[in-house]
Amino acid sequence: MKKTNHVNVKEMNFDQLFKQISPEEIGDNVFTLVGKNLVITAGKEDHYNSMTSSLGGLGILFRKPTTWCILRADRYTLEIIQKEQTYTLSYFPNEYKEQILFLGSKSGRDSEKMKEVDLTSVQTPSGDMSFKEARLIIECKLTEITTANPNDFYSQEAKDWINEAYKEANDYRKLVFGEITHVWVKK
Repeated sequence: MKKTNHVNVKEMNFDQLFKQISPEEIGDNVFTLVGKNLVITAGKEDHYNSMTSSLGGLGILFRKPTTWCILRADRYTLEIIQKEQTYTLSYFPNEYKEQILFLGSKSGRDSEKMKEVDLTSVQTPSGDMSFKEARLIIECKLTEITTANPNDFYSQEAKDWINEAYKEANDYRKLVFGEITHVWVKK
């Protein structure tokens, strides 16, 4: 993998930075990939929002490569995912952890965090939004959003987690499933 210095990244376009691979070519171990330096972004260039996430996975659903993540029902990014029905999962090197944490520190609904973050937004060829600093971008088409039912959990740990999460309606967790449409890796 060719390293790109940070000064040039901001000036480069999407095609100069990323190459497309198939979902089967993703080289990361899913257990080390999920929950580390992940940003979910929904919207188009004129209006988009990002958030951090640490719950989710990758697999096959309805014979399609699919991602899934768990988001609080009141997340602004979830609202945009429902409207646009596409989104990206972007994974970053550890050096961007501070910026990633910033994206999780406030809502885009009532702030200008997308203008304040020290990451460079970029539009994919499909029109979805991500960041030039990402090392891996997974574009998704929304398949399903469902609410986790507390009665469907069997282990005590899972029951405790979901019951704690469901103390308030806006804390309800939504399971978001998305078919993988494109995968991009840093050149």
